[in-house]
Amino acid sequence: MFFMAKEKGKKLIAQNKKAYHDYFIEETFQAGIALCGTEVKSLRQGKCSLKESFIRIENMQAFLYGMHISPYEQGNRFNQDPLRTRKLLLHKSQIRKIAGAIQATGYTVVPLKVYFDKSLVKVDIGIAKGKKLYDKRQTIAKNDQRRQAEKEFKIRNLTL
Repeated sequence: MFFMAKEKGKKLIAQNKKAYHDYFIEETFQAGIALCGTEVKSLRQGKCSLKESFIRIENMQAFLYGMHISPYEQGNRFNQDPLRTRKLLLHKSQIRKIAGAIQATGYTVVPLKVYFDKSLVKVDIGIAKGKKLYDKRQTIAKNDQRRQAEKEFKIRNLTL
């Protein structure tokens, strides 16, 4: 699963669609990520998963847990553990803002997508508030209505 992003110079590697389904995303940040050489090569092949990954702030540093990067085939002994904890590269002011939001009740920090920005690997992270079941149903209904309207609009324009 290797996706191309629309923006110039950005190549999407992985996206956490479940985060948009389970949470209201209040604010987003762009963060760098500390990786080893074989991990970058594996990411270039698109072998990454953000499912069930999350972010914690420890000692005023941000860490990404649960992100799976498959081992590089030609990496032999230089390969790292696929689920190892990875450090996120953020400014102190951003870390303080995120830490303050985590302390507020009901907020969490989740990774939204991983992509190449020119030659650097970046992670978009979001401060999120959990959705209730009825919120999820409303979102699904709204998306269905939008899709139906787009479909009708397309049919109307084809017949003209």
